[in-house]
Amino acid sequence: MTDYDYIVVGAGTAGSVLAARLSEDPNVRVLLVEAGSRHAPDLSAVPPAWPMLFGTDADWADTTERQDANGISLPFPHGRVLGGSSSINAMFFVRGHHTSYDDWARTGASGWGFRDLLPYFRRSENVPGRDPSLRGTDGPLTPGPAEPLHPIMEAGLAAAAEVGHPLAADVSGGEEEGFGRADLNIVNGRRQSAADAYLLPALDRPNLTILTDTLVHRVIVRDGRAMGVEYRAGNDVVIASSAEEVVLSSGTIGSAQLLLLSGIGPKSHLTEMGIEPVRELPGVGLNLHDHSLSQVTYRPTQPLPPMEHNHSGVIGLLRSRSGLDGPDLQFLFSDIPLYGPALPGPDGLYSVVCSAMLPRSRGTLRLRSGDPADRPRIDPRYYTDDHDVDVMVAGLRLAREMGRANAFKDWRGEEVFPGPDVNSDEEIRNYIRRSLLTYFHPVGTCRIGDDDTAVVDTQLRVHGIEGLRVADASVMPSVPSANTNATVYAIAERAADLLRENRS
Repeated sequence: MTDYDYIVVGAGTAGSVLAARLSEDPNVRVLLVEAGSRHAPDLSAVPPAWPMLFGTDADWADTTERQDANGISLPFPHGRVLGGSSSINAMFFVRGHHTSYDDWARTGASGWGFRDLLPYFRRSENVPGRDPSLRGTDGPLTPGPAEPLHPIMEAGLAAAAEVGHPLAADVSGGEEEGFGRADLNIVNGRRQSAADAYLLPALDRPNLTILTDTLVHRVIVRDGRAMGVEYRAGNDVVIASSAEEVVLSSGTIGSAQLLLLSGIGPKSHLTEMGIEPVRELPGVGLNLHDHSLSQVTYRPTQPLPPMEHNHSGVIGLLRSRSGLDGPDLQFLFSDIPLYGPALPGPDGLYSVVCSAMLPRSRGTLRLRSGDPADRPRIDPRYYTDDHDVDVMVAGLRLAREMGRANAFKDWRGEEVFPGPDVNSDEEIRNYIRRSLLTYFHPVGTCRIGDDDTAVVDTQLRVHGIEGLRVADASVMPSVPSANTNATVYAIAERAADLLRENRS
């Protein structure tokens, strides 16, 4: 047995932040446990190489259950290395529109609206030259827009303005709608992961212990309190005890899986898996949802210049129809196509991509067995709510309108997908289902709330278990209208404050 004050399980984005912030106090002993490697692949540092990281040792390389939308299972990548998904993602560092966070506060996550989160967004970043009331200037992360902008992205910005969409001064800030250059976690031509920004400066702290290639099997709970965690080191089972708290930061998949393995979740499922129930929490593993993608792709009339950044860099937020409180569609321009497995296609194309930002479809995460090494059953149930398909139809029509604008005339050749013969709503719906691809933004399996299916309270404490919290994308009640990584940083920064306040 080894003793610590705090044990953080998972060294992805949230875990890197938590371990670094908690260990700033030299009197606090922190253990950070990561299932993946200490070192990311060399390609991780190369921004345009991010698609090549999926399926490597830095990726859990999960797949979903068969999806009714297209009859197949989908790749479901998420990080398994120091820095987690921030070490393999496409490096967008953008906040959702403020209305998507304010929905959290209105639906049971009191105190988690945009203005509540704003100090923690700002704390994570160093973004000089923007509105200082909105953006931070002394955080560990130093994101910024792509420079120079790829010609396809320049054409995309011009196309958006040409068809009447507004241009945003700071599309990453959370206040504006329209199109603009997104902030990217790229510094001096290299990826900046959570491990780079937060953990590397803390590695020499004697009060911080980091274990990698170590899979936690369960949280140990006695008399309603989390006492520590159990993991295997070689042939030995090791118990690490926590004097203060255990924090799960293993992501939307890993944190829910670990709660279930620890006997915390729906009793019927735990019994079926041969796990002794410790705490009945029926919401563990429910509310799984994700952004999905579709695209309009074009064959260029001339060779595309090589990409030095992340294959994009320009995004837009729009509303699919009038009367909405905020934007529910995101667009991006890409110098490569983003194919789903049911509809592969040729390389060498560029695309206008759309995604429904506020999906209503909900799925589940369930164990496959009681063995911690078995990957869980992941079923996002994409497009099971027709509303999401309707929003995507509107999005694809808007994407096609921009793709056909004069601003692209020097680049635009044949429309390859969905193709000029796909025009009716039903034809577009069929294409959207066939072209289904995850946008890599799963959330919600341990959501914040105070109802019967919530998993954590507004302080991120697991209901009914003392000394146990969850802090990562799994606690989001609904996915924000953006790529999720910047929001995870903010959640983790706030969690660090909550833990320190509780100790004091």
